[in-house]
Amino acid sequence: MRRAAAALCIIILAGCANLPASTSSLPSRAQQASGSAGFQTLHIFDKQRDGIIPVGRLLHYKGTFYGTTNFGGDPSKRCYPALACGTVYKFDPPSAVTVLYRFTGKTNGTRPYAGVINVNGVLYGTTQDGGTHNEGTVFAITTAGDERVAYSFGGKDGNDPRTSLTSVDGVLYGTTYYGGKAETGTVFRVTTSGTEKVLHSFIGGDDGALPLGAVVVSNGVLYGTTASGGANDSGTVFAVAPDGSNYRVLYSFQGGTDGAFPFTGLTELNGTLYGTTEKGGAENKGTVFSITPSGSEAVIHNFGSGTDGFYPYSGLTVFNGELYGTTAYGGTNGKSGVNPETKKPASQGTIYTITPSGSETVIHNFTGGPGGRVPYADLTVANGTLYGTTIWGGNKGQKGGTGTLFDVAP
Repeated sequence: MRRAAAALCIIILAGCANLPASTSSLPSRAQQASGSAGFQTLHIFDKQRDGIIPVGRLLHYKGTFYGTTNFGGDPSKRCYPALACGTVYKFDPPSAVTVLYRFTGKTNGTRPYAGVINVNGVLYGTTQDGGTHNEGTVFAITTAGDERVAYSFGGKDGNDPRTSLTSVDGVLYGTTYYGGKAETGTVFRVTTSGTEKVLHSFIGGDDGALPLGAVVVSNGVLYGTTASGGANDSGTVFAVAPDGSNYRVLYSFQGGTDGAFPFTGLTELNGTLYGTTEKGGAENKGTVFSITPSGSEAVIHNFGSGTDGFYPYSGLTVFNGELYGTTAYGGTNGKSGVNPETKKPASQGTIYTITPSGSETVIHNFTGGPGGRVPYADLTVANGTLYGTTIWGGNKGQKGGTGTLFDVAP
């Protein structure tokens, strides 16, 4: 079950100990050479103090984008691997990125992995570590940058939350990667004032383990995925009521052509749920799948047979009746990149669109260098444009770099 954790650490931390020196940031909205004319690099995360490695999804709220970086911030504070503790930032197009808050250590949380959400004008998110027990936190932050810890995890109630929160009637729902009865993750709810309840503790085996994706609400039911566990130890899709009752595994991935290891949550479109798997499928390089609320699963696209990309670590975003997502590797550009698992050359990733029936089109190939590489977070739609981040790239050369913020016209 810890295979998923190991792969994730390789992807995020590869090269962290030897990060390049700061490069010069591009002017805001600088046009980049790319596989699509409508693609722009808006910001390069190149200075440790301002945050590096943006993993979480962007939030668009009242014309401003808000996001997090998993590392960087206060250089006097040392979080593993000695790269500071992460930041919350904002971006006001066409202005530059501004840091709202720098996490400084255990008390206030460290290393936000997921993005933030808006609840009544206040932003809420999670940190992997820190808090009273150093097991992670739910934090609140105003748009002016005033931060407080709303809840500190203690282990049995969860540990290491890596997903975005989901708000239902002002109550926050999410998952933790570790913790719970068997140390293999939980589904939880927490009020904005800090009252928490564990809705389900994963115990591995058929039950599922290690949830990485956010939960989605459809018709009053919470749906989510686990990256491991299930009948074939290849991950699951699960459902649970908001009060914690009626937990059930809807589908256990077989690890073959039906997909394996979903690293993200689900997206609802017209009553059907859609998601991605890191591996499995016809080429064992990932899939896009659909699943009904009753558990009927179907693969609608297999990655890796050509230049359509592979290893989709991000989830799907709905825009104009179609689904949009990214692959961390594959495509046509940047052959000097390195696949962190095989250590062999790999291209830099793609942005794609896919219809509910499975017709897929690549709309951008990442180039590395200033164009960024390895897109990881779900895309965000704002004003008819897609926005997102890469966790690597942004420097002038093909290697190194600590992330970018971009937009692309669909």
